[in-house]
Amino acid sequence: MSEMDPIAELRRRIDAVDRSILDAVNERLRLVEELWRVKARVGADQIDPDREQRLRDALAAANSGPLTAEGLGELIDDVLALVKRELARRATPPPPRPPS
Repeated sequence: MSEMDPIAELRRRIDAVDRSILDAVNERLRLVEELWRVKARVGADQIDPDREQRLRDALAAANSGPLTAEGLGELIDDVLALVKRELARRATPPPPRPPS
């Protein structure tokens, strides 16, 4: 970290982490969208509560902090809900434009 401006250096590092989070969420969206297409072809349910629980359990085991268990639960809830909302938006065609 720079002795001259530790705040700027920390913010630069935080910005890099934020970009990584954005990239990871976008990749997750792409993968889940592909998964849902495959599930539709084979007649499987889009949502698998058992899989979501296994995800929660695996991430809880992998979490070494400082994120609390409660915070991790909130993060997982938010990510899962966001992905479902985003994929629903992508599946819904935009409303028609009014005539000019």
